[in-house]
Amino acid sequence: MQDEPRPDELVKAVADFLRNDIAPLISGHQAFKLRVGINALDLVVRQLTQAAAADAAEHARLEQLLGHDGALFDINRVLAERIASGAVDLSTPGLKEHLWQTTLDKLAVDQPNYASYKREAGRGTDAS
Repeated sequence: MQDEPRPDELVKAVADFLRNDIAPLISGHQAFKLRVGINALDLVVRQLTQAAAADAAEHARLEQLLGHDGALFDINRVLAERIASGAVDLSTPGLKEHLWQTTLDKLAVDQPNYASYKREAGRGTDAS
């Protein structure tokens, strides 16, 4: 397999080509569908470049919070079960901060231009 270009670079190149070279040439519903496609490609780039680090940080926070190791999906299930049972709640040290940081990390990938995300991300990790 080639080292260059990376998958994120390839997807970004396609999105940029569509955005810069094709989008100005079309209008109406086709232009709308093209923007949807470009947004999807931009999302894939963010997933390729940001999601792994965010998942690793989430995993580390969950291990510390729960004292439990495992796959991210599985320890998230443990957290959900503990919240549902009342074993942990927002008064549990670290839970509020974990939930807030996880939300910000997911928004950074899924909706980085969302106005409320931009405002909250600029505040740091204060979850109050």
